[in-house]
Amino acid sequence: MQARIPFGRCPLCECPDLADSAKADCSGHPLYHPSLNRLVQWKRCTRCGHVFTEGYFSDQALKLIFSRTHEHQQAGVDLEQQRYVSARIVEKVLPYASSGTWLDVGFGNGSLLFTAQEYGFTPLGLDLRADNVKAIAALGIEAHCKDIADLSTDSACTVISMADVLEHAPYPKKTLQAARRLLSDSGVLFISLPNMESMLWKAMDRQRANPYWAEIEHYHNFGRTRLYALLREMGFEPLRYGISERYRAGMEVIARKAHIPVGPLTTA
Repeated sequence: MQARIPFGRCPLCECPDLADSAKADCSGHPLYHPSLNRLVQWKRCTRCGHVFTEGYFSDQALKLIFSRTHEHQQAGVDLEQQRYVSARIVEKVLPYASSGTWLDVGFGNGSLLFTAQEYGFTPLGLDLRADNVKAIAALGIEAHCKDIADLSTDSACTVISMADVLEHAPYPKKTLQAARRLLSDSGVLFISLPNMESMLWKAMDRQRANPYWAEIEHYHNFGRTRLYALLREMGFEPLRYGISERYRAGMEVIARKAHIPVGPLTTA
């Protein structure tokens, strides 16, 4: 089985000149399957500095990974405690958007959807794990098991959240292009993901205790600088930076859809 499909070029700027970065053993990961290569080779683009895995998983390999789910990603898990975490996210968004459809991409345990609904938003969820989608739909919330690029809606979204999602997308530009298409003219994007420019990340590297190099579901490691550049390239203006409570060394960025022309997407 060909587990990974090589990128060959930088998935952000298409530069073919890549350097080896870190290498990690992912065989201890809870979602690891013996059919997968236990070693993950990370690359660094010599042009834009982006850090990413040498390839992304084939559909066959993804089926093996998605056959299991982290406990904290299961719908409804730790509902009371996660409600407080999600409330702080919603309250950061409220100064920029206070009603309308809130699309949560990769909703996991569903806490952000539940909490956004509690604050008056109309919740809409996407997740690639079918069991999570069934569980959320059974609670009366519209949810779909599909990629955001394949989603169409009757009305534009006011908020799109990608809480620890962008690093999972093989081609983040496609994901952001889809988000821009689905957002209203004044729509807001919320993104959280690890920040490899943070001092905590660097400390974990020095201690050889950085879990993200062996995170089997991640294809990208972003710093704030590269993320902001990508957002602006894809037609978003960052409005606010913050520290994420969800995972170690995490950052949160709120961005608004910018009214500027966006060039054609060329990355395959």
